[in-house]
Amino acid sequence: MNLFDSHCHFDFAVFDNDREAIWQKCNQLGINALMIPGVAPEQWQIAANISAQHSNIYHGVGLHPWWIEKELPVENTANYVSDIREQLQQKISLSKCRAIGECGLDASIETPMELQQKILDVHLELAQKTSMPLIIHCHKAHNELCEQLQVHKFSVGGVIHAFSGSYELALRYWKMGFRLGIGGIITYERANKTRKAAQQLPIESILLETDAPDMPIYGKQGERNSPENLLVIAQTLSDLRNVTLECIAEKATSNARTLFKIN
Repeated sequence: MNLFDSHCHFDFAVFDNDREAIWQKCNQLGINALMIPGVAPEQWQIAANISAQHSNIYHGVGLHPWWIEKELPVENTANYVSDIREQLQQKISLSKCRAIGECGLDASIETPMELQQKILDVHLELAQKTSMPLIIHCHKAHNELCEQLQVHKFSVGGVIHAFSGSYELALRYWKMGFRLGIGGIITYERANKTRKAAQQLPIESILLETDAPDMPIYGKQGERNSPENLLVIAQTLSDLRNVTLECIAEKATSNARTLFKIN
């Protein structure tokens, strides 16, 4: 069995003391491929270094909405968007870079939506130019995101990370060429809406992810999440869909490798 964690912040400092031990245990469990999303310029090279050291770890480059104002210079803010575009262009060619993102929109933070949309525009333009898939973060801004994707006539596709919406919303993204990142939320029985979506969606539309060290699975609230928990998520999805774990692993891993263009 082969499982692919399509969204894991394995480069974060919280894994510095036991990263190799965790990865060895993942491999023993059949979790033998992983995507590290980009969140900010100072992190891109760290992720690239980790992916270079492991045959089945890959990475993306992107500016997460939460990091926009952290990166925003106090002076010369007028050139910020063009600066981000230039930095992304320089890093897209990094070895084993297979995605643009994590990028997107988040209506729950103080960063002005207009600035978030300008930064997302940069990612959309580069993805179209390079034919690289997007890793998208979206929180309470799905209408704005769908509108922006339609305005750009975005056709490259990608994944809506940490999907927690309805079947109807999931289907809308699927029809626009996006897969859905299904993570630990489905291990919570109260997440009826998302569990039903995970049951009904075409299996071709689903990627598995942990979002470690965040989004712990049920029963491990308050603990550091780990890519090891992808097996629990896969098993939960197999139970929800009434198919074998091996079927889920095969399909979801194939979907991830197809999206990220990994042979």
